[in-house]
Amino acid sequence: MVLVNAIYFKGRWSEEFDKENTMEMPFKINKKEQRPVQMMFQESRFHLTYVEEVRAQVLEMPYADLELSLVILLPDDGVDLDSVEKTLTFEKFLTWTQPRRMTKTNVEVFLPKFKLEEDYDMGPVLQYLGMADAFQAGRADFSALSPEPELCLSKFVHKSFVEVNEEGTEAAAASAAVIAECCLVDEPRFCADHPFLFFIRHNKASSLLFCGRFCRP
Repeated sequence: MVLVNAIYFKGRWSEEFDKENTMEMPFKINKKEQRPVQMMFQESRFHLTYVEEVRAQVLEMPYADLELSLVILLPDDGVDLDSVEKTLTFEKFLTWTQPRRMTKTNVEVFLPKFKLEEDYDMGPVLQYLGMADAFQAGRADFSALSPEPELCLSKFVHKSFVEVNEEGTEAAAASAAVIAECCLVDEPRFCADHPFLFFIRHNKASSLLFCGRFCRP
């Protein structure tokens, strides 16, 4: 028996990038390694803040209907992304991205085009989080799905996909079971030419539909 759950999202930017402004630029993977990326550029008004706790900029880029946004957390150049991830919690994310903490201002935005696709074996993760009985015959209870008494999960896999380009963002995922005040200067620059975190957020509910990291083209 296989249980499948899927979600799909395709959104156009409220302010699209002009393809003519996209150019090749270096992306700094770490202090010693860099690779070329197709870097998009636009100058427009976006909500922006700076989080002193993790030394990172936070940029919100809304999609066309303003119901959803891409939120990017970009550490300062030289700040290790792993250290930011260890500090980050959902509660802190909500605090850092509160409307009153972000300022809408003209921003020069440099954002790489990227496409990510990944498969995950979620079995060990779920068991570590406490969902152990579901993987053990005789202890799992799937009686709401089948009268078979010995049913248990043998595997739980998750696959995700996200693509960001000049027009917007396309993302999908499927699972199967077998803050500091902002300190801004005129015309701030948001240049995502090194590892960053990204989140697709439902604005009214403050819920995250997708999240991920871009650290290596």
